Amino acid sequence: MGKRRSFTHDGVERGLRESGPEQRGNVERNVTRRRHGYLAWVPFILFGFTLAAVTIDVAAKTHHDNADDRTRYAIGLWGDLPYSSVQATVGVPNLIADMNSQDLAFTAHDGDLKSGSSECTDEVYRQGLAYFNALVAPAVFTPGDNDWVDCDRTPGYSSLAQLDKERKLFFSKPYTLGQYRLRQEVQTTPLCVGINGNVPCVENRRWTLGGVTYATLNVQGSCNNLCDTAPDPAEYAARNRANIVWMQETFTKARERRSSAVMLISQADPGFDLTDATRAPTRNPKSLAETDGQPDGFQDFLLALRTEVIAFARPVHYVHGDSHYFRIDKPFLSSTGQRLENFTRVKTSGDHQENGNNDVHWLKVLVDARSREVFAYQEQIVPANRTAVPAI
Repeated sequence: MGKRRSFTHDGVERGLRESGPEQRGNVERNVTRRRHGYLAWVPFILFGFTLAAVTIDVAAKTHHDNADDRTRYAIGLWGDLPYSSVQATVGVPNLIADMNSQDLAFTAHDGDLKSGSSECTDEVYRQGLAYFNALVAPAVFTPGDNDWVDCDRTPGYSSLAQLDKERKLFFSKPYTLGQYRLRQEVQTTPLCVGINGNVPCVENRRWTLGGVTYATLNVQGSCNNLCDTAPDPAEYAARNRANIVWMQETFTKARERRSSAVMLISQADPGFDLTDATRAPTRNPKSLAETDGQPDGFQDFLLALRTEVIAFARPVHYVHGDSHYFRIDKPFLSSTGQRLENFTRVKTSGDHQENGNNDVHWLKVLVDARSREVFAYQEQIVPANRTAVPAI
């Protein structure tokens, strides 16, 4: 079997490696990683090239990882930001600086680059791209409903045209954003819908890192594009089928790679039970049918997800934003009402623009594929964004 290689730069861990032969981590500068609690420095020389002009392919292993290759690392999760001018100009730059001060293998924004009531101007997307490329670690992004589904709240905008714009700007290459870049698998089959017909769902991504398989899914708020100003059942049906296929393939890949866990990242809070009608759709936790009278854009996906979670048996964590309330819980039940012990929902914070930067924070995830539960969480309250109780 081939052996993973680690590179170092300024003593910062990058952990950019992948475990499948078709999964090769790519960076555009030197890469670092922490190994068993200390930083291992590996010098190397590139003759005839400058570091800025070279992409280094990190050697990939076979799917059958040794325990020693499943190195511990950390990632950062955030989303639903910014929603106001003060968040855009002060809060998010503070958050990015805080992320950049820590050793992260990658970051992930789970959608919504703006509030739902504001206009979907080109500047919104340029600003988002600038945020992601200000992050030192590879920056993963999945679209939110405010970025495209809800754009038609403003007369003259087409939600599909805005999604096409996001696909071109953020997802034109098989890499993450950020100053260091990680290669990703892309859903290239034309299962989704764009303004001119069927197109690949290029926003759906997958990668395997240190014994864990990750994927993003374009699952949206506003009933997954079945309600709000201009619902689009045809667009929903195509994208929903694509999401289910990509999710199922992700579990297949995870089994092939002997991944210890799966993490899925999307925007929508689909609702899992009857407990919180103030923040999410309510649904029968056994049948997963929505009970609040709204169009149900999530039941088919949740039924397919439940089947995969049970079959996989190992930890599955579902990360989303949308409802703007930080929470980690276990709301997913079997068809007989038993809690799925291996499933964890992770809801990132964000928005609450009425309180300035009060909720402009992020979530640090400690990942160790050799541990039983794989993921451990540390909420990161950005000191400069503390509003109700300023930092001392």
